[in-house]
Amino acid sequence: MKIVVLGAGAVGLTIAAKLSRVADVHAVARARHADAVRERGLFLTGIWGEGTYRFSCSEDLPPAWRAADYFIITAKSTDTEAVCRQFADAIRGQEVVSLQNGIGNEEVIGRFTDRVIGAMIITGFEWRGDAAVHVSVEAAPMRLGRFPSGTDEAVVRLASLFSEAGIRAEATGAIRSDLWSKTLYNCALNPLGAIMNVPYGALADPHAWAVVTGIVREAYRVMEAEGIALPRATPEEYLEYLRTVQLPATAAHHSSMLQDLARGQKTEIEFMNGAVAALARRHGLDAPYNACIAELIRFRERL
Repeated sequence: MKIVVLGAGAVGLTIAAKLSRVADVHAVARARHADAVRERGLFLTGIWGEGTYRFSCSEDLPPAWRAADYFIITAKSTDTEAVCRQFADAIRGQEVVSLQNGIGNEEVIGRFTDRVIGAMIITGFEWRGDAAVHVSVEAAPMRLGRFPSGTDEAVVRLASLFSEAGIRAEATGAIRSDLWSKTLYNCALNPLGAIMNVPYGALADPHAWAVVTGIVREAYRVMEAEGIALPRATPEEYLEYLRTVQLPATAAHHSSMLQDLARGQKTEIEFMNGAVAALARRHGLDAPYNACIAELIRFRERL
């Protein structure tokens, strides 16, 4: 089986590395990462094990890799459309997987192919060098499903491949709900951890938790307006799950937004709290916590 990972940063290169043990894999990455991976392989540490992985990697897509069984996009949400346009000829009509943060990526990809698979992963990936990634935490198995709903042989086959590679993965018929579940988790923790420069575990502090609670309650009102049903039907149920299960599992993790800001890069705030605030306005709802946290991150991006 041939798999191409597009927009491979810390997440994509790690996924490529693990899948390379069970499939033929090529990753498209920034030049400095591609050069480092070709020279010495990708060195992984953390909860997914330690080792060096060698696989095909470049800053472009060689002709031999333009036909693949799956194209997995792991780029930042801010780059989804640019990646799709760059590789439009290759992905047209092919199985394309969005393994990304936020809301709206699958709809963008759907303008370039009618075979879209949504994927949700709550795992911490942190750079330890140009060709080294530390996998710090994992809060749940990866979930994959046909977007916007359903499952089929291609989805089940890919979930099985991830499992064979040592990554916990499950097929689901309700991927849109799963994507919103992860977005809810990200909205609650990612920007606040970045603004306060603390790992997620510190956000259990009562003062921080009051902000988290406001963010989650607003997001639930938006999801209700959007017709999205989550496994935990009320914000109170989800907040308890976040506090007792997800937060302890990812307590040591530093948010991706914090890492973006430290590198002077644009964050994915527009696909998280920014998206919640925008959808709230569309439905005539107020979302002051999400709007405020989005504005604070936008301010930090300008510094």
